[in-house]
Amino acid sequence: MKILVCISNVPDTTTKIRFTDNNTAFDAAGVQWIINPWDELALTRALELKEASDTSIETITVINVGPQSTEPTIRKALAIGADDAVRVDAQAPDAYAVAANLAGYIKENPYDIIFCGIDSSDYNGSLVGGMLAEFLELPSVSSVSKLDIEGDTVKMNREIDGGSEVLTTPTPFVAIVQKGIALEPRIPSMRGIMMARKKPLNVVPPAVDEALTEFISYELPPSKAACKMVDAENVKELVDLLHNEAKVI
Repeated sequence: MKILVCISNVPDTTTKIRFTDNNTAFDAAGVQWIINPWDELALTRALELKEASDTSIETITVINVGPQSTEPTIRKALAIGADDAVRVDAQAPDAYAVAANLAGYIKENPYDIIFCGIDSSDYNGSLVGGMLAEFLELPSVSSVSKLDIEGDTVKMNREIDGGSEVLTTPTPFVAIVQKGIALEPRIPSMRGIMMARKKPLNVVPPAVDEALTEFISYELPPSKAACKMVDAENVKELVDLLHNEAKVI
């Protein structure tokens, strides 16, 4: 059984976002790039499955759609424990282009389980996993919070309104994972970092170059209003502010 983990290259969650060219382009100067947190948890779970003595996981591959500048992030995934990596050499202007390029590679190189994070921390679109499954004509399970392999069966838990659902599905399939799939991401060891330099990173041409959407401009959210301090004994003023300014009561 082979597992593929789709990873995104995203700005660190503490990055201060700035735009250039009259708010039409993201300013990448000085930005620290990381593996998308949901994808990193998916990779962690894949490694846990491979390490379990009762599973038949042969290899774990990570794949990214992006330019050469994403390779340090891909190497981190290799340092964490992935066996090999693939980079589709494309700019990936929107979710459609990402999913189509992933599908183009997977059709020629099939896998049993394909992990996708529920969304990426930059655009939060929650689109790629579902699109990828449609391109590949494979079943997909969204909001997966637990995944185990029992013999030839893959058993999953997913969150639904008012509770959780337990289900199984045949392979191959796409698992779109969320919080709970792994407790915390793994930190690369020094040995892992050294080994990552020798692990294969295969660069392939894009399957498609087109995009269905175009970003015209970006806008930062409005600044928060200054905090107003109210004396703990002045309940009347607090009620007045909540009623007339905040309008929450």
